[in-house]
Amino acid sequence: MADQPLTSRGAATYQRILDVATQEFAQHGISGARIERIVAAARTNKAQLYAYFGNKEGLFDAIFFGSLERITNVVPIGASDLADWAVRLYDEYLRRPDLIRLATWARLERRPAGHLVDGRDRLDDHKLRAIAEAQAAGLVRQGDPFDVMAMVIAMSMAWSPVSNVYAATAQEPPEVHEPRRILLRECVRRAMAAD
Repeated sequence: MADQPLTSRGAATYQRILDVATQEFAQHGISGARIERIVAAARTNKAQLYAYFGNKEGLFDAIFFGSLERITNVVPIGASDLADWAVRLYDEYLRRPDLIRLATWARLERRPAGHLVDGRDRLDDHKLRAIAEAQAAGLVRQGDPFDVMAMVIAMSMAWSPVSNVYAATAQEPPEVHEPRRILLRECVRRAMAAD
């Protein structure tokens, strides 16, 4: 993948491509996304897109790994309060449903089993260390830190855009979301409390 362009005009084009492609991939997946739709909506051309990202896979990678970094930075783990972390994840899924959809497409189309990303691209080392430290301090139940993290994430996704039961949206009134937050917080608190 090419480095981000240095000119302000090039940077604006680069960002438009990312913004449009994020929505395209979130809606249609990797296979269903169309470069033609992306370049038309981004007001650019294929040559420019390919110069920046190499190919469609490179464009998806830029967006997908950017989304992983975003969720890590916007919703940092609070291992001593996993219940609060779960609620903050729930809220981020409401704000940015595209993030969870991108991860779901990556799971469906790229890695149907095992870790979602290769070890060198994983961003969860600090989360696992934080959970292990909270376990050692007697704040979080014992168990593999990865499994603890995976369970909390799964609980936070109960009403996410990829739920097979009910997909919540930010357009629902606050009085709908607050009972869910309370329920999620209490369930995670009880499930992850040290024995």
